[in-house]
Amino acid sequence: MNDTQIDLLVIGAGATGASIAYEATKRGMSVALVDAGDIGGSTSCRSSKLLHGGVRYLELAVKTLDIAQLRLVREALIERRYWLEQAPFLAKQMELALPTADCFSKAYYRLGLGAYDALSGNTSIGKSRFLSKKELYNALPRLENKLNGGVAYSDGQFDDARLNLLLALTAKREGAIIRSYCKVIKLEHKLNGKICGAITQDKVGKLERWLAKVVVNATGIYADNIRQMADHNIERRMLTSRGVHIVLEENLCPQNIGVLLPSTDDGRVLFLLPFFGQTQVGTTDIPCSSNKAFAPSDEEKNYLISYVQRWFPELKKPIIKSSWAGGRPLLRPNDKATNSSRVVREHQVETLSCGLISIMGGKWTTCRPMALDTLKAVADELGVNLPSPKPIALIGASTDPSLTPIKLLAQQEKLKEYLPTGPLLHKQIAHLQASYGLEALRFISNSPVDQRNPLSNIIPICEAQISRSIKEEHACTPTDVLARRCRLAMVDLAEAKRILPIVQKHLVEAKLPVGNLNLEK
Repeated sequence: MNDTQIDLLVIGAGATGASIAYEATKRGMSVALVDAGDIGGSTSCRSSKLLHGGVRYLELAVKTLDIAQLRLVREALIERRYWLEQAPFLAKQMELALPTADCFSKAYYRLGLGAYDALSGNTSIGKSRFLSKKELYNALPRLENKLNGGVAYSDGQFDDARLNLLLALTAKREGAIIRSYCKVIKLEHKLNGKICGAITQDKVGKLERWLAKVVVNATGIYADNIRQMADHNIERRMLTSRGVHIVLEENLCPQNIGVLLPSTDDGRVLFLLPFFGQTQVGTTDIPCSSNKAFAPSDEEKNYLISYVQRWFPELKKPIIKSSWAGGRPLLRPNDKATNSSRVVREHQVETLSCGLISIMGGKWTTCRPMALDTLKAVADELGVNLPSPKPIALIGASTDPSLTPIKLLAQQEKLKEYLPTGPLLHKQIAHLQASYGLEALRFISNSPVDQRNPLSNIIPICEAQISRSIKEEHACTPTDVLARRCRLAMVDLAEAKRILPIVQKHLVEAKLPVGNLNLEK
């Protein structure tokens, strides 16, 4: 069994774990990032794809005078702007319309969204505005015809799996060790009871010992499993809520303006978002066990469709092209009867007497402050002050974030020289830049010419990308490739299955198990 000495072992390579690894390497720490599955393979690739402060949380904060909810919204709004600036090829500003039936509700929501704008302060990405009836139906022509307009506001839409991956790969470029499909089977302790590392086992049974000064548990909905591995008597802290999304073939948002449906029977809001020429709908909120977090039920799918049909009544038989479910890692409230839809999405850092540090709760948009709070606990455990971070740009971005959009624009013309001409040329350029940012030109120019042809007109992935995802991006299964390295399976499952044999061929060449495509794992 190999022994590896490091400063920091991070268990869990989701958004939070990858952010911790990235921020730790910026501070000169030696880091290992391990995960029992794929990088970002659980909750972090199954979000609403929104970088948002949380309109619903703001309304709850006002109605219940809950400062914690308000603090969460403010923090998330700051982080929304941060990611839009740091990774403009992965994240973009998007306007959403909130339809209203009368003048009172229009004024009510305009006031609330004005507060949403105010909370963002100088990190605003766009002011909310009234929509006339004409403007509403120009943007959403198939919406029910009994509305008198609405209010529009801005949030961010992003590629969750890709951002998660690039955080991890950037940490790797700075020296971090990454092990996916590598499960922690034991925590190692010193004679004084302090944790000093862990033993992992990969898919073929190989054991590896990690000797670490500090171990961080960033496993999301599975956090209690690691906590109880450290202390089997400890009380469980996590509550899991399943959120289901579906993708409809119909394009209900032809002007790329999303929809927020403000009122549902269970008190949630629903989103309808433009998604590769189709419509993404979500989300539900069903308490469940962690082992049932990723399987969308027919009941939940039908629930979403029923609301779509209420607001878009001419849509008689919507066609679902893909669906997924993700488990929200919620901190268990003191009131055990509290509805999960009202649990604050705050995070908490816990340090056990044995030294295990766990980061629990939170949401995708706030993964960076979660990482920074975790590193403060790491510094306290070590009894040191961590050095100031080095300015390390995310892979695909410029060291000066303000220059990234300009350089992306310049790169587009150069990409034309290396790609096949045809009707998908501009779509393929956009896709390559959305995947690799400023690295797109170097990637495609070094790829075999016969592997550059787009394989799908929905998402024009090419064979060179499939090869790269397996050789350089830690993809080990068809789902890793087609749902996370490329989002084709999340957009159109049947289309992803059509090119599955090409993915399987490359897995065989890499001596990896072929496997099948499964969005529930």
